[in-house]
Amino acid sequence: MRWTPRDKIAPSGGIAAIAAAAILWAPNLSPAQGWGAIHGDPVPAELDAAYVRGLQFLARTQSPEGTWPGQGETGPGVVGLAVLAMLARGDDPDAGPWAVPIRRGLNYILTQQRTDNGYIGPSMYHHGFATLALAEAYGAVDDRRLGPALKRAADLILASQALNPTGGWRYSPDARDADTTVSGAQIVALLAVRNAGIAVPDVAIWRALEFYEQCQTADGQIGYTSGADGGGSGARNAIAVTVAALARERSSKLFRRTFEVLRERGDQDGGGYFFYYLYYAAQAFFHADTAAWREWNARNVARLLEVQSADGSWSGPHGRAFCTSAALLSLALNYRYLPIYER
Repeated sequence: MRWTPRDKIAPSGGIAAIAAAAILWAPNLSPAQGWGAIHGDPVPAELDAAYVRGLQFLARTQSPEGTWPGQGETGPGVVGLAVLAMLARGDDPDAGPWAVPIRRGLNYILTQQRTDNGYIGPSMYHHGFATLALAEAYGAVDDRRLGPALKRAADLILASQALNPTGGWRYSPDARDADTTVSGAQIVALLAVRNAGIAVPDVAIWRALEFYEQCQTADGQIGYTSGADGGGSGARNAIAVTVAALARERSSKLFRRTFEVLRERGDQDGGGYFFYYLYYAAQAFFHADTAAWREWNARNVARLLEVQSADGSWSGPHGRAFCTSAALLSLALNYRYLPIYER
C-alpha cells in the first residue's frame, strides 16, 4: 500500500498534546481496552522494589563521566537507555534519587554529539537511542542544552533518511541501504521528538513505514533488510508493531498481521537478543491489545524478578548495563510515566 496523509501521525505539542490525543483515542477502544483498563492500576510493591534495585545498580556502577565501564556494551545508546529507565519511574529528575546519574548520563550524551552535524555515534543505533533519551528528558530535566541538541540530533536522522533510497536507516548516517532494527530506533526517536514539540515532516514517517511494509513477509513477519531475507524474529516483529502503533497505524496490515505473528510466537525466538526483544515487545503488546499485554506483562514480571541478580542487575550477552536498562524499560510500562509510553 502507499502511505498517505490521514491525520494519524502523533502531533507535536509535548505532554499536553499527548494527553489530549490519548483522550481522543479512548472512544475508539473496545470495552476491554478502555482508558480505565490501561491507566490507574497500582504498581505492585514487589515490582517497584525490583525496579528500584535495578536503578540502584545503574547508579552505583556509573562512572563520573556517565558511562558504565566494565559492564559490557556501552556508549551513548546504552547510556540513553539507562537514562530512560531512570526517568521512567516518575521520580523528580532534577532533585529525586536518580538526579545525579541522569545528569551524568545526559551530559555524556551531549559531549558525544558532533558539533558539525549533530551525530551521536559511533553508530545510528547509538544515535537513535540517545536521541530518544534527549527527547524524553527535554521539558522534564532543567538543562537548556537539551533543546538545541535534540533538534540537531533529529535533523541528522532526517538528513540520513533523505540520502537513503530505501526510506530507512543503517549503521552509518550516509548509508544507502537499511535494516529494520536500526530503522526502528530512528522512527521511535523521531516520534518522541515530535511529541516533544519539535516538527518532524509527515513524509519521513510515511517513507519509513513503507520500508517496513516492503520488509514484511507473506506470513506477516518482518525481515532484516527485505521481505525475502530469511523471515522475521521476535525482536524485529515487535519493533514493527511498536513503530506502527506509535505512528497511529493500528488498522494497517503492518500492525495487525505482524502482531498476530508476535502473539502466536510468544517469547520463543528472543535468542541472544532476548533483552532487546523485551524492550520492544513490552511496547508492542501494550499498544496492541490490553488483555494480551496484561498476560504478557505478568509473565515478564515473574521471569525478570526470578532471574534478577542480588546486586539488582540482569545479565546477558551484551552486558549488565544494557540488559538491566532494557529489562527495566520492559517493566516501565507498569508506571506509564514517559510520554512515549502513553497509549
